[in-house]
Amino acid sequence: MDGSTGMAEGRPAASPQRTRGAATVSAELRDGHPRLGRLRQEGSLKVLLPTQAPGAALEAVLLNTSGGLTGGDRLRVAAQAGPGARLVVSTQAAERVYRSSGGMAEVEAALTVGLGGRLDWLPQETILYDGAALDRRLTLDVAPGARALLVEPVILGRRAMGERVRSATFRDRWDIRQDGRLVFADRLRIEGETWGKLESPGTLDGAGAWASLLLLSPEAPSLLGRLRSLLPTTAGASVVREGVLFARILAEDGFRLRQALVPAAELLAGGPLPKVWRL
Repeated sequence: MDGSTGMAEGRPAASPQRTRGAATVSAELRDGHPRLGRLRQEGSLKVLLPTQAPGAALEAVLLNTSGGLTGGDRLRVAAQAGPGARLVVSTQAAERVYRSSGGMAEVEAALTVGLGGRLDWLPQETILYDGAALDRRLTLDVAPGARALLVEPVILGRRAMGERVRSATFRDRWDIRQDGRLVFADRLRIEGETWGKLESPGTLDGAGAWASLLLLSPEAPSLLGRLRSLLPTTAGASVVREGVLFARILAEDGFRLRQALVPAAELLAGGPLPKVWRL
């Protein structure tokens, strides 16, 4: 025995395995009903297609089989509602982003809606744990006369279990285009010293969860009053330009966020959220 550990001298340690996942799903109108157009799934990202009533929107449920994300993981989603078709995209569960040992987890969603179509992007919560690092980007391109609803809830740790996020990196970018023209952009970046300032009324005012909602529809202005009547005092909503309604909700924790978010999202969606939200 020479005391060797079995690792070749001078050989670098193997890099941790990283999650890679990609999914493409589209809906198209055939015989007056939304039908599956294209479906592709790779790596850890799977697409489930629940049975729907005749004439109802095509529903796609995303599932990340890796059980969560950490530094270096990458997920890509492309979803399209073709002309006249309606597509609803949700997730089977909340997406957990764990402490990073190096690098950023990256999540990208590219959404498109054809003439007269509608796409509802309704993922469940993203939960950021202490030390997490997430870079997220969402792009939406809609044709004239198309409609879209975007909902993105975020929770900082699990407060019911005494968890607090003291340090993490979160970058979130939205770019919304209508007929090729940028009509809305949102940038959120929390990292470094910013975490020490989140108790300020000018930032999160101590909130442990928030959600962003955007409705792109000619009916947006007519829904503003009803939406505001549903929202708590820790939320705000405005029609930021013609046909574009944006709202943000702050809440103490994930439970209270859902209490405010679900009625608001159902109003903008024109009906109940996908069943996975109620499981």
